[in-house]
Amino acid sequence: MTYETIRVEADGPLTTITLNRPERLNAMPPQMADEITQVFYDLGDARCVLITGEGKGFCSGADLSARSSDSKGGSHEALLHHYNPAINQLLRADVPVICAVNGPAAGVGCSLALAADFTIASKSAYFLQAFVNIGLVPDGGSTWMLARAIGRARATRMMMLGEKISGGEAEEWGLIYKCVDDELLMDEARALADKLANGPTVSYRQIKRNIMTALDGGVNDVLLAEAEAQRIAGASDDAREGGMAFLEKRKAVFKGA
Repeated sequence: MTYETIRVEADGPLTTITLNRPERLNAMPPQMADEITQVFYDLGDARCVLITGEGKGFCSGADLSARSSDSKGGSHEALLHHYNPAINQLLRADVPVICAVNGPAAGVGCSLALAADFTIASKSAYFLQAFVNIGLVPDGGSTWMLARAIGRARATRMMMLGEKISGGEAEEWGLIYKCVDDELLMDEARALADKLANGPTVSYRQIKRNIMTALDGGVNDVLLAEAEAQRIAGASDDAREGGMAFLEKRKAVFKGA
């Protein structure tokens, strides 16, 4: 499939999505959100997805000029029909998702970055929810993700004061997985992506689902979800391979099934 706002590269079990509007710091029009969603609908043999931005930014937020002219009209419709489905694809993807944040991640770009299972940021990167400065509210799932990741006080600070949070501070807060030197960002992200792309994909899928259950459910919901997930993972070829590798004292070779 041909994409106009992103670049998609498949390398065996790893698919890389590059937001490709560097002249706009990869500001996201509805079309970009739709294209991201489409990639996740058609992952093929991919067992991990890595997302980054072209140029000096990750994503500076929604492209307001493009959104205002969207045929569906208005922010409400753009969120329901374009941005929210893209964020939901990352949160509920059947494979691990990594975001390598190489610059500003603002607004819905911040949401996109934080929806990944692993968010790695460069030291020059920052996370920003500046909606309050123009009388609006954070969207794209940011309220849910921030409150759960960093607690009420810090989430309130980010959203009500509209302050930039550096990559280093984001790591200290537990908002992201890791902050690294700018020149190491893609090497670190690709090394992690390669590890995950060659790991036990069925296990990863069930872990992601259980985490989502834990975020919104009670302990009984989690106990039931874990038991069902263990049944599914235990029947996988990778679980059998893992068990044999343990007994034979060798490294397991997972096939993702």
